[in-house]
Amino acid sequence: MNLSRAKACTKVFCVTLMPLPALQKFEKKIGRQFRLLEVRKNIIERKIERQIRLFEEKRDGIGKKIEQQIKQFELRKGIPLDDEVRFLRSWIERPLTVGAVTPSGKILARAMARYVDPNSTGPVVELGPGTGPVTEALVEAGVDPSRLVLVEFDPTFCRILRNRYPEATLVQGDAYSLRRLLETLLIQPAAAVVSGLPLITKPIKMRMRLIRDAFDLMVPGAPFVQFTYSVASPVPRRFGGFTAEASERIWMNIPPARVWVYRKA
Repeated sequence: MNLSRAKACTKVFCVTLMPLPALQKFEKKIGRQFRLLEVRKNIIERKIERQIRLFEEKRDGIGKKIEQQIKQFELRKGIPLDDEVRFLRSWIERPLTVGAVTPSGKILARAMARYVDPNSTGPVVELGPGTGPVTEALVEAGVDPSRLVLVEFDPTFCRILRNRYPEATLVQGDAYSLRRLLETLLIQPAAAVVSGLPLITKPIKMRMRLIRDAFDLMVPGAPFVQFTYSVASPVPRRFGGFTAEASERIWMNIPPARVWVYRKA
């Protein structure tokens, strides 16, 4: 046995043979240290909560100012502002929910729509359509608007989509609760799921749950189409159970993006 191990064993032996009063004193000391740590932890947590509240108050104030300015401009000029402004406003209010500063460009939207067979049967589900650039590309590619099921969380975007695509089925809700939202709504399995959600901002468990729920709602072999600005696949392929293919990077989109298509193996 080397010297360091002998010292360690001696320390353990000493603690084991520590007299009861000394052991009780030692336990009290450890208890005080734990209580101090707990107090410090609570203080730090309260500071963090205050900072979060301050941030949310500032963010909400900025969002309300932008909303008021947009409404005043639209009333004064008599014209509605374009989708880029609406996207920017929503991104400022909820950056991790919207996940993009501007709506998807036409080239990216068309690239996503190409993976959906317009002659297939069954509904085509779009997650996070925003103001509808990919929706428009799907319709242009030949998908009947009445087949579209649009799942959108933002109430402003819902109003826009309802006006632009009255024949589509609009579901206002959280797309990450896909099974709960669509399980009883879909009369037949979906022919495709097209996603504009910012998957990369969510924990891996949420991403995997979403894609598995989508596979359960689709016909076998149907595509789950997802775009991303990231270099890597937003759904980790190491978990298996599905195939994945990626498009070339679309440099004409701002920022450059790539389309990933997943199918249940």
